[in-house]
Amino acid sequence: MQDHERTLNDRGGEAAALMGRHMRAKKYGPALVLCSTSARTRETLELLLVELKASPEIRYEASLYLTEWPKLLDAVRAVPDATSPLMLVGHNPGMEQLAAALIAPAKSAAGKALAETLSEKFPTGALAVIDFRGRDWKSVRPGSGTLKNFIRPKDLL
Repeated sequence: MQDHERTLNDRGGEAAALMGRHMRAKKYGPALVLCSTSARTRETLELLLVELKASPEIRYEASLYLTEWPKLLDAVRAVPDATSPLMLVGHNPGMEQLAAALIAPAKSAAGKALAETLSEKFPTGALAVIDFRGRDWKSVRPGSGTLKNFIRPKDLL
C-alpha cells in the first residue's frame, strides 16, 4: 500500500475523536480547513468534525501532502483575508516545523512552557492554536504568531 493511501490506526482514530471533543469544549471551530489529500488526514478530519459538531468549508489540497513548512506557509498566505479561524490538517515534519517557525518567543512563563512542550515533541494528532495580530493572511510571517495553546492527544486522556 502506498503511504498516501494508508489509513488511521485505532490509536489515531481515538486521538482524532478526543481532539474534536476538546476543540468543541474550547470553542475552537474553524471557518476553513485546508487538508492534505492523504487517506489518514481525510479520516482524521472526518472523525474530528463529527465530535466538534462543525461544518466548516473544507479544501482538500494535494500540495499539502508531506510538504515542507514554507509551502504550508504559502497555503496559509493564499487564504482569503475574511476567512478565520483557519485550520490545517497535514503531516510531520512540516506541520511541526511550521508551528515552531510561526510562533514568536514567549514572554510569560505559561507561554514559554507551551513553546517548550511544542519543541519537545509534536506528535500525530496534536493541535497548536496560534493567534496572529495581522488583518490578513498574507502578513503571516515566521515569528508573527502567539502560541495560545498546544494540546497533544495524551494530554486529553
